[in-house]
Amino acid sequence: MKVAVVGATGMVGRVMLDVLKEHQFPYSELLLVASERSAGKQIDYNGKTYTIMGLDSAVAARPDVALFSAGGETSLAWAPQFAAVGTTVIDNSSAWRMEPHIKLIVPEINGALLTQEDKIIANPNCSTIQLVMALAPLHKAFTIKRLVISTYQSITGTGVKAVQQLENEAKGIEGEKVYPHPIHKNALPHCDVFLDNDYTKEEMKLVNETHKILGDSSLGITATAVRIPVVGGHSESVNITFSSPFEVSKVRTLLSNTPGVTVLDDLQNNSYPTPLQSEGKDAVFVGRIRRDHSQENSLNLWIVADNLRKGAATNTIQIASYLRAKGLL
Repeated sequence: MKVAVVGATGMVGRVMLDVLKEHQFPYSELLLVASERSAGKQIDYNGKTYTIMGLDSAVAARPDVALFSAGGETSLAWAPQFAAVGTTVIDNSSAWRMEPHIKLIVPEINGALLTQEDKIIANPNCSTIQLVMALAPLHKAFTIKRLVISTYQSITGTGVKAVQQLENEAKGIEGEKVYPHPIHKNALPHCDVFLDNDYTKEEMKLVNETHKILGDSSLGITATAVRIPVVGGHSESVNITFSSPFEVSKVRTLLSNTPGVTVLDDLQNNSYPTPLQSEGKDAVFVGRIRRDHSQENSLNLWIVADNLRKGAATNTIQIASYLRAKGLL
């Protein structure tokens, strides 16, 4: 198995390398790939020194699988070139997610859709992955009619420059800013760019990607995405209206029995998910499970996950592991 990590020097790329090692993903050769300006640099990883290669060289090497986290423009330009030489590309950017012929995959939910012909596979947005991990078993049991989502998202979702902005502001240092306002001690209802419908791109990802992954475009979904000054992970407050009645105890049982989901919901002991608890972990954490008494057949959930792990790197490698287990890689 020849594996390429494209964007190996970036924030998600580095986490991918951590997850490859932790999950003991088998490979005979590992190619670390980045932009031409990084080509030739060396990285020490897992007891070995690797030289960063450019994209041309990586395509010529014909890896079995390429794990992409290098931005949408790079994915649009290079994923087809890798696919053309027989490489299976698993892409973290938004470039391919809503293309009708490209599958948008969370392995626990819809991995069975994958075939050997799928040479470009899209990894969903980080906030969508943790959302659908909790929603999928509930939709199957009770049929979701409507979702009202509010997210509280880590600055790591923006990248290393956002982390630097927060650190600079906390120290009173002037520096480069990636947000239009201070993020230190602040909350910005502005994740990604504003669209013509007055929602942000991040908010519409939650709508459109959830429809695609759950295979149900009839769901009514509205979202507000907020950037907050934390680094551990993304949090989501989700209000769900079902088509059929439910028991909260059944919801807890379903979520507790869902692979990849951990229920933390012991209010007597102040047990509920927080971003710091999720940091560095692969699970999606769910708590504050309670009935919404203001609306028939409605429920509130609090969902937290490390956006760099299950929201990006871990889900990518889980897709590769699924393909390998099914003999598709």
